[in-house]
Formats: sequence, C-alpha cells, structure tokens
Amino acid sequence: MRIRVRRTGGFAGIERRAEVDTSARPDAPDWQALAGRVLASGRGTPPAGVPDGFAYEISVDGRTVYAADPRLSEDERELVSRVLKEGA
Repeated sequence: MRIRVRRTGGFAGIERRAEVDTSARPDAPDWQALAGRVLASGRGTPPAGVPDGFAYEISVDGRTVYAADPRLSEDERELVSRVLKEGA
C-alpha cells in the first residue's frame, strides 16, 4: 500500500509532501487499517478550511480524500502525522 500526504496552507503557505510504502513494513496491517478508516470517512472534495490552517490531500493507492484544519478526525490526524514524520 502506498500512502501519500500533501499538506498546503498554514501561515507561511509552504507545501509539504511525504509518502510511505507499507508493503515491506512489519507494521503494514496497522497502516492499512488506519488508511482504510480514513478513506471510509474521508471527503471527496476539499473542505473549507480556516485562515492560516492546513489543508490535506491524502491518497492511498490512487484513491484520494481531503481534510482541513481544524476539523481533522483522530484517524486523519494520526495518519497525516505518521506519514509526514516517517515518509520520504
């Protein structure tokens, strides 16, 4: 499973991208379960955000959902954080 996160917005307007390939990871089932929950509850169009807030594009194996601060679900926040921290 390939998970990509694109974060835009914020005060400085700097874009950040990261990607994680879970196929060879020992914790792949955890990533897959989390990504599945995010896809199941995600929005198909970008939501309205707040000034200086971040907007997120989350893609999992070609399927994309959108989220924005401050209304990220716990699963969205966890997935975004993990991908931006561990991804390349």
